[in-house]
Amino acid sequence: MDTIRQLMMGFPFILFSVLLPLVGLYWLLVLLRIAPVELFEKDSLRDDHLASALVALGFAGVPTTVALSWLIVLAAGMTLAVELLVLRWLSVGLFIIPIGVVLLWASFAVASPIAETLCRQMGPWFHRHQARRSLLGKCVKVVQAPSDGQPGRAVLTDDSSCEVRLLGKQDRRESEGEYRVLVKYLPGEDAFRSVAKDAFLETRTRLRQLNGKSKKSRSEGTLAPH
Repeated sequence: MDTIRQLMMGFPFILFSVLLPLVGLYWLLVLLRIAPVELFEKDSLRDDHLASALVALGFAGVPTTVALSWLIVLAAGMTLAVELLVLRWLSVGLFIIPIGVVLLWASFAVASPIAETLCRQMGPWFHRHQARRSLLGKCVKVVQAPSDGQPGRAVLTDDSSCEVRLLGKQDRRESEGEYRVLVKYLPGEDAFRSVAKDAFLETRTRLRQLNGKSKKSRSEGTLAPH
């Protein structure tokens, strides 16, 4: 018990000693209907927020809180396992700081695809329970194109039992059989705006390239002599 207590209060696991109780408290508040499940979701993917970032990583279809909870729990388990099996037998001294940082990064990196798989399996449950904003970023197939001011209908490509309403602009009408990506939720109409799947992927790629160039420019600007 003393070993476990020392590991929990030492770096790097102390990060999870803080995060895990917060995760548990949050889900308790959800069960008591005090906190919303879609805590971080926005009505649109346009802005660069947490939910949008997780959608880009493949966590579309479940609330952001679910994805974060799985990431934290899985990374915590991996970090604790490495500390128990390896680090506690080594005398690393102050090197525990860089080692701990690398361990945290590796734990989250390994946990990410596992968490994504778990979230994908949980997705249909949230689809049935009307977690609408968490559907942003999901790919749908149009089964009925909009006409005469009436919204169109589409189903998720990975869950045909989940149907959504599509509201398109006059010059951007969806076509039956077309694959679209949900990008904006309209709560007043309980409907979505969407873009063509290819356009969505191209935009994501372009934004990543622009962000990379921006970071590189800032780095070069910092290093440039004045």
